[in-house]
Amino acid sequence: MSVTFFIARRLSLASEGRKLSPAVSVGIAAVALAVMVMACAIAIVGGFKREITAKVAGFNSHIMLTPMTGDQAAEVASANEPSNLMSLTPSLKAILESQPYITDYSLQAAVPSIFKTSNDFKGAYLKSLTGENNLDFVSTSMISGTVPDYSKPDSKDKIVMSQSIASDLGLKAGDKIDTYFITDKILVRRLTIEGIYNSHFDAYDKTFAYGSLPIVQEIGNARANEATSISISVDDFSKVEEYAAELSAALIEAYQSGLIYRLYNVTTARQAGAGYFHWLNMLDTNVIVVLTLMTIVAVITLISGMLILMVDKIRVIALLAALGARRRLISRIFIRLAAKIALIGLAIGDILAIGLLFAQDKTHFIPLDPDSYYIDFVPVSISFADLAILNVAVLAIVWLSLLLPSRFAGKVAPAKTLARE
Repeated sequence: MSVTFFIARRLSLASEGRKLSPAVSVGIAAVALAVMVMACAIAIVGGFKREITAKVAGFNSHIMLTPMTGDQAAEVASANEPSNLMSLTPSLKAILESQPYITDYSLQAAVPSIFKTSNDFKGAYLKSLTGENNLDFVSTSMISGTVPDYSKPDSKDKIVMSQSIASDLGLKAGDKIDTYFITDKILVRRLTIEGIYNSHFDAYDKTFAYGSLPIVQEIGNARANEATSISISVDDFSKVEEYAAELSAALIEAYQSGLIYRLYNVTTARQAGAGYFHWLNMLDTNVIVVLTLMTIVAVITLISGMLILMVDKIRVIALLAALGARRRLISRIFIRLAAKIALIGLAIGDILAIGLLFAQDKTHFIPLDPDSYYIDFVPVSISFADLAILNVAVLAIVWLSLLLPSRFAGKVAPAKTLARE
């Protein structure tokens, strides 16, 4: 055991006549508060990223294939297939199934529709509810009723409507609604509202209602193997752009080899919801500001506490100097004392942060305005890896910042100090 570590461990952080020095108490409180605020900021931003990403991906699919437009689309249309439709051909299925990152894919279609009651009407897209990702997302957003089992024939005329549209029309789960579709001609279907969902994404909630793929295909004059797009889910959304590039390259190669007869647009949820992801990136800037300010507060408080602690232990410093201790040894002793204060503050801050974040994750007791934040509670994502990195970074910064003020401990004149006692 080193001499500095032994002496620092034996020295008390308390002042004479007190249980704990006020400077030490303030230092511990400052570090604990700073760590708690920084940990909460990181967890909240992580929670927002998780929730918003899930919502955008739920509405748009991880990757979406759509027919190529332009001159090439005109050539396809001339071959007796509408240019806005695409088929899930055996060759295309083989390409999708050969990509190891694709976990699920399905045909998807949407048609413009008008929901009309006796007093009001509302326009929206009726979109087929297909694919595991889309189905899971809508299921977790349900507030009343149920999601129809579209594998059963009797669910063909059942739909899921958003709370925004249902409220505007005065509808609830179980009601029937006359739905008008304008294609080559006006079609009318009487549909049953089986369930109502609310994702708090008004831009999407006011745009989409969900129904069965067969009825959307029927209205859009599409055959059973045709749709307006193909919805694809991948195993890691953080790599979705990389996966999209790989899939696009595979499709181009297949087209050039004659395996498929048309090109496809490959669009990711990040591209479709670019505005939301830009907003999330702005939150990262806010977190950096919070981390910087809290670190500065903790460092300044610790430096002040360290200087006060030196004054409080002036006789110990003088005695060590009189016994022949070098300035560097005395400085290291007080750096270790300050580090001890920081460690106590870190431990308290971690405990408070984990307790608060865990309670919020389980109970959602801190609400948010969904109109402004797209979610009705403060989301948190507790990452012990991030917390460990935060602790190490704070401790390293504190240690480096204490090197300069610790030099004052070695400049005490032992003869003058001990003579005054």
